[in-house]
Amino acid sequence: MTVAFRPRPSVVRRDSGLYAYERALARRGLTPIAGVDEAGRGACAGPLVVAAVVLRKQIDGLGDSKLLTPIVRERLYDQIVRAAHVGLVIIPPGEIDAKGLHKSNVSGMRRAVAQLPCDPEYILTDGFPVPGLPAPSLAVWKGDQVAACVAAASIVAKVTRDRLMVTLDERYPQYGFAEHKGYVTPGHRLALATHGPCPDHRYSFVTVAREMGENEMGAGVA
Repeated sequence: MTVAFRPRPSVVRRDSGLYAYERALARRGLTPIAGVDEAGRGACAGPLVVAAVVLRKQIDGLGDSKLLTPIVRERLYDQIVRAAHVGLVIIPPGEIDAKGLHKSNVSGMRRAVAQLPCDPEYILTDGFPVPGLPAPSLAVWKGDQVAACVAAASIVAKVTRDRLMVTLDERYPQYGFAEHKGYVTPGHRLALATHGPCPDHRYSFVTVAREMGENEMGAGVA
């Protein structure tokens, strides 16, 4: 589908407040506005979760999900799902291994926007441009720190993913997923060295692949 050109927002100072991008776009008649972000990009286990959010009212306290405490994130998550349109995509490790992380991420952003129950007039993505979106878009560096809808998407994605990792911890308690959420930590490395990867690890990631190779070499020597 070809998207007609639409103007980008006027220059927005990054210290103008979390709703500055939304206000600038709204002045040009570009509403509703969707923000898109993901959680789990740097993990070596568990899914990649991508969220698209269109805020229907202002929510106080939004910010980069990584800089918020778990209690605050959970509280804001409940407010967002009640006061916003949300599209959510969960990409399993096998798909990440097959397609590659970045391709999976970009595809997930398009799919999350497609799941929104409304058609956005403009889309703000966190960090990098996403071709093939159904409306004009702008990649915003550290968008979850400067654009409210992107911050809301980051919170929805992270809370959703953290909950999934806690569930995985119940299935595979030997890895400590509830604590590190699938990211590389000394404890996670030790668990990989001791037990090898589980089906929810990303086998294409170097940390996991290295442990798989070392375990295979050890088995051969034995």
